Amino acid sequence: MAEKKRITAPLTDEVVQDLKIGDNVLISGTIYTARDAAHKRLVELVDKGEQLPFDVKGQIIYFVGPTPAKPGEVIGSAGPTTSYRMNIYTPRLIAVGQKGMIGKGEMGPEVVAAMKKHKAVYLSAVGGAGALISRAITASEIVAYEDLGAEAIRKLTVKDFPVIVALDCHGGNLYSEGIAKYGVK
Repeated sequence: MAEKKRITAPLTDEVVQDLKIGDNVLISGTIYTARDAAHKRLVELVDKGEQLPFDVKGQIIYFVGPTPAKPGEVIGSAGPTTSYRMNIYTPRLIAVGQKGMIGKGEMGPEVVAAMKKHKAVYLSAVGGAGALISRAITASEIVAYEDLGAEAIRKLTVKDFPVIVALDCHGGNLYSEGIAKYGVK
């Protein structure tokens, strides 16, 4: 089994450049959550030149809408959502400093181009494992758009949050390379 890389969020260019597709990564530090409705609002602020509700520079955004926490828990189930819905927004956020995304499934060519240009990474979390993933979340606080309910932007503190590098800043694509390697069509 490959050695796991441990990284701390927020990310630097150097950390992003060291990550290659297929790397098993454990993230500790601070990450933020946002899905499509929150992304739309963030990009509208960027386009107007207005301040965002958190500084995206170096940050990882997790595409998730967690379930409510049960008594005594920090957060409910927190599994990744399908990433392609963020394709229209993600390049704009990468251009203003976002360094990473966590989701499931592929992202579009416009995201890949922005990742290569601005040094960002796309990390895949295991879909269907939200209850297990939530164990790596040690704190959760809503920072913006509470009206969106589960899709509000949250600041999460994570310890050893498990992901796999799916798209790297060098143009590596685990999805296409996996299909080529194993002959799956």
